[in-house]
Amino acid sequence: MRIELIKSDHTVIAEIISDQKVINSYQDALDLMANCQYQGTSKIILDKKNIVDEFFDLKTGIAGEVLQKFSNYKCQLAIVGDFSKYQSKSLKDFIYESNKMGRIFFVSSIEEAKKCLSRK
Repeated sequence: MRIELIKSDHTVIAEIISDQKVINSYQDALDLMANCQYQGTSKIILDKKNIVDEFFDLKTGIAGEVLQKFSNYKCQLAIVGDFSKYQSKSLKDFIYESNKMGRIFFVSSIEEAKKCLSRK
């Protein structure tokens, strides 16, 4: 895993670059947040492929646990990917509500992620 720091509109954002899963559990999310905060940012861009697939099955509870940690520690996360393949209404509602709340964003591009994380 590599963390690339990006300056966007006077904000520092960490883009996570990895060929492996970075978040498999809420503990991984805590470790990632701590690592990024140590480097001076609480705004993180992560590709969907770097998150365990069970995250997107809300019944597992992983998404709720991970997003709760981001909320508790006042970190923002933009997850980049194509979410159209998911047919679950509850997941679509979850993505919609997350984007609306402004702590966790589900976006289709790095540029969109940068815009979302630069707002606050």
